[in-house]
Amino acid sequence: MMEKEAVILCAEKEIEIRFSEVDMMGVVWHGSYAAYLEDAREAFGARYGLSYGKYIEENIFAPIVELNFSYHKPLRYGMKPVVRITYRPTAAAKLIFDYEIVADGEVFLKATSVQVFMDRDYQLLWDAPAFFLEWKKEMGLL
Repeated sequence: MMEKEAVILCAEKEIEIRFSEVDMMGVVWHGSYAAYLEDAREAFGARYGLSYGKYIEENIFAPIVELNFSYHKPLRYGMKPVVRITYRPTAAAKLIFDYEIVADGEVFLKATSVQVFMDRDYQLLWDAPAFFLEWKKEMGLL
């Protein structure tokens, strides 16, 4: 019996490093990286039908509970790197994404984010919402 081929869901988002995002050395301030990853999550959602609008429509929150960065090289003012985002499948009721920020073939940052599901009363959902399970099925992840 043949094994099912793993589905890999990725998206990319080009960003432009603005002056307001850098320090006096022209290097991206560390706090700006979270916004770049947010832009990548929005690009992923638009590509795969998992937008923030969908969460709102379903009365679900998906807050970030873990965000890890590994800085490899400093991004500088004027650069136009690409943020690559990859969905990491899990059976747990959460979203895990891996990221790379690359420019000119070099990796400048690697990161991971973890989001959980909450209802509108801010209660943690231990089981994945039905719309998310349906999305996983549509994407060939189940």
